Order: sequence, then C-alpha cells, then structure tokens
Amino acid sequence: MDISIVVPLFNEEESLNILYEWIERVMKEHGLSYEVIFVNDGSTDASWEVIEKLKSLHPAVVRGIKFRNNYGKSPALYCGFQASKGKVVVTMDADLQDSPDEIPELYSMIVNDGYDLVSGWKKKRYDSKLTKNLPSKLYNATARKVTGLKLHDMNCGLKAYRSEVVKNIEVYGDMHRYIPYLAKNAGFRKIGEKVVEHKKRRFGQTKFGLNRFVNGYLDLITLWFLSKFGKKPMHFFGLWGSVMFIFGVLAVLLVSIGKLIALSSGLRAPLITDNPYFYMALTAILLGTQLFLTGFLGELISRNSTERNNYLIEKEI
Repeated sequence: MDISIVVPLFNEEESLNILYEWIERVMKEHGLSYEVIFVNDGSTDASWEVIEKLKSLHPAVVRGIKFRNNYGKSPALYCGFQASKGKVVVTMDADLQDSPDEIPELYSMIVNDGYDLVSGWKKKRYDSKLTKNLPSKLYNATARKVTGLKLHDMNCGLKAYRSEVVKNIEVYGDMHRYIPYLAKNAGFRKIGEKVVEHKKRRFGQTKFGLNRFVNGYLDLITLWFLSKFGKKPMHFFGLWGSVMFIFGVLAVLLVSIGKLIALSSGLRAPLITDNPYFYMALTAILLGTQLFLTGFLGELISRNSTERNNYLIEKEI
C-alpha cells in the first residue's frame, strides 16, 4: 500500500464526508493505493456514525478507531500510527483546513527525494493574527532555537512520514507538536518542509485554546531535557548538585574563618547565625544534596528501566 492517511478528529461530523470524497478524488487521479484511518477522539456528535457509514460504503479503504473519552491529539495519532500499513503515512486534520491536494507531492518527497519526514508550512494563514498568528510565530521561533530544526510551522497538522519513522517514535501527552523533534532524536535526520495551502474553517470552531502555547513551551522543555539527560540524569542533577554543595561549604568556611580571625584579634564578632550568608550557604548545601540524590535516584530508575538499551538499529548484516 502506498499511503496511510491518519485523520484524528473531535466533533467534526459535518466535514468527514467532504474530506473523504476529496481524498478519494485526489488518490484516484494520481493512481495511488491508500487507506484512510479516522481516529474518533471521544466525539460527542455524530462523527462515529458518519465513519461507520463511510466504512460500509468503502470497506477496503476506510478504517475507524473510536476512543471512549477525549484523550487528545497525541494518543489519537499514536493509535493511528500503530494501525497504519502504508509505506508513507500522512496526517491531516479533519476540519478541511488541510488540503488533500498536497498529499501526492508530500508522498513524492518521501519516496523520490528520500526525506524521512516532511512537515507542512502554512505560509499564508487565515486565522486570527492576534490569537493565533503572532503567538504561533513566537512559538515556532523558540522551537527552532531549541530543537535545531529549521521548520517554520512545527505544529502543522499536515505532515508525511516514512513508515519507519512513525513505528519508532512514541507520541504521548501533547507531544504531537514536536513529532519532527521526536523523529530527530530517534535518528531520522532528513527532515524537510513544504509550503502548503491553508483554508478557512468551514464548520464549527477550533478545539484548541491559547493554553496550548503555554503547554507547548513546557513540553518543549521536557523534550529537550529528556533528549539530553533522559538516559543519564546524574550528568545534570549530580553536576549542579555538586556545584551548589561545594559553593555552600565554601561559604560556610569563609563565614567561620571570618569569625575565627575576629576572635583571635580580640574583636567582638557577631554570632555566625546572625550572618545572612550563613543561611544562604546552608540552603545551598541542602539544595545541592537534594539535587545530587535526585540524580542518584534517577540513575537507579534508569538502570532498572526495560527501555534502557532500546536503541534504533538501522541495518544489520
């Protein structure tokens, strides 16, 4: 099979038939074999009934996955990835803002140009500039700095992947925003982008609020930390714990030496506990000890993890 098209959705009953007919027309025009996997993320409208009807009309092409609750886009993508059978996997949103006309060229970039992952770039957007465009630009600029990936639209829902990519990454929480970074950390280095058409939403309203930008930054920090120190936590916590502990000890020694010098000179010296630097030094010692122990516990957990030697082997001869 050439292409698996994974469509996560939540309350998009009006657009599903239109989307499928659009996909079907494009695939037939380009002679591509395909499957469409609709992942219903706990919709409360008639989305699942529409999917069931599409399945009955197109049993060889349409597949459906239904969640009991609304778990989020990342779990929906993960389940869609695991169910996919095509050599190229394409993800797109169900709200008709992503154009299926882009799929053949995305497929070509994977198969003919050798990309592992191609991310869409909605260069011209029809969203609100204040609530989406400006925060998105700031968010993407930060993501480029942290991840080292020169992508203009990290969170674009329209992406194409080599099958090996989606089978070797785990998308969880809200990490769907950083799938290119997850792929890079898994060793897939040929990551590109393509300018894609962005269309206005025809039905309903967006399911994502401004809180996604705050969560996005927190997830970015988490991914960066895990990629750097996920398998060696002592290198971070142990280092900074040692630095703080040594700083605290030196500070206590300086305060104590100052006290001894004053006493030996016959001068009246205040109590060590009256010196604010003593408490700063004591705090540094305690924090340093806690950080060091955190790194030590992290190493124990890492050593007992079943995935501690889970490395991605590309070839073996």
